[in-house]
Amino acid sequence: MIIYNITAKVDAGVADKWMRWLKEEHLDEMMNTGLFSDYRLCRLMEQDESEGVTFVIQYHCDSIENYQTYLQEHAPRMRKKTLDKFGNHFAAFRTVMEVIN
Repeated sequence: MIIYNITAKVDAGVADKWMRWLKEEHLDEMMNTGLFSDYRLCRLMEQDESEGVTFVIQYHCDSIENYQTYLQEHAPRMRKKTLDKFGNHFAAFRTVMEVIN
């Protein structure tokens, strides 16, 4: 299994709006690509939140091919939608992990 991990630090002033958007729109849209089998949404704890709230979203893929298809066919559009909605009120970085055990 492959985990596509997105860590996002969101300005405190828009964190509630960010969470609503994730739950009401974005997560469903990601899952509706048919390329992910599950996801997990987390909020990092024990963090200095003076510069924002940190969220982690992990999307599970059954194969690296599904992840690559997501990157080619959906990622640019999804990233643009996020930027259009939240502009410079967040910073995100992405990692990809292979589950070993």
